[in-house]
Amino acid sequence: MPRTMIDKYPVADGGSYGITTGPDHALWFTLVRSGQIGRLRPGAEPSCHQLEPDCGPTIIVPGPDGALWFTEYRAHRIGRITTDGAVTEFATPTPDSGPYGIAAGPDGALWFTETAADRIGRITTDGQVTEFRLPRTGAFPSAITAGPDAAMWFTMHQANAIGRIDMDGGVTVHPLPVAAGPVGIAAGHDGAVWYVAIASGHVGRIEASGATAEFPVPDRAARPHAITAGADGAMWFTAWAGNSVGSFTSGHVIDVHDLSALGAEPHGITLGPDRAIWVALETGALARVAVEGAETHVTSRHVTGRSPRPSQ
Repeated sequence: MPRTMIDKYPVADGGSYGITTGPDHALWFTLVRSGQIGRLRPGAEPSCHQLEPDCGPTIIVPGPDGALWFTEYRAHRIGRITTDGAVTEFATPTPDSGPYGIAAGPDGALWFTETAADRIGRITTDGQVTEFRLPRTGAFPSAITAGPDAAMWFTMHQANAIGRIDMDGGVTVHPLPVAAGPVGIAAGHDGAVWYVAIASGHVGRIEASGATAEFPVPDRAARPHAITAGADGAMWFTAWAGNSVGSFTSGHVIDVHDLSALGAEPHGITLGPDRAIWVALETGALARVAVEGAETHVTSRHVTGRSPRPSQ
């Protein structure tokens, strides 16, 4: 039987929330409570870059320009940080918009959600912002990802739907068949888009046609939150209420890996530079999850050892 290796890396007591792999082969993460952007190269000590303490940095992703881009949920801004720590911030045109999800698009720009404004935003790498109004009010657009069809796909948490926006701003809404409360979303290995439903406790799959399939997680009250594609062909997701991380294989098998011994409350998740899965824990740490003997396993040192939840 494969053995799961789970390591904990304390970083800072600031509410680790979003996480991604940067172009410098380091982990970059947001500290939503302390207003910081953190960086950790596996095997080295973490470092942090201070923003305004109450700006609420949330989701962070690599941009097409070699920098990292992130949302500031409380300050209503989009931020950019270079790998040497230089920060630039851009206000959204709509006041109090609550930007949350962000992802690089196929057009060389960054696309982001505005939870409080029912809009999807687009920002070029030189800071020019365009907004597109959604056809639903109170939809609470949350996470966003580039799909396999040269469009952006996003979750509509309160509208219980998955949205698609093309590069010209045309929006299609796909209502979900169950009361799901979708949050995290990511492109899969199979040409579909995958999402997690925090309210109903399932992993969902949606095709370009809008056809959906739902796969319940073992603990329906675990509140799955974020999802990413792993190097092993599986989709990996966090379950913050269940203090666990799950993997969903192409054979429709869900394995759950308990993180409660780490203090946990996992949120963001990403494929790391070492091909393992890395998770941001709100308790001020990162977790590394790898299956022994699998492609993703890399030997590393073992370290022993509440924030706003905009989309719960």
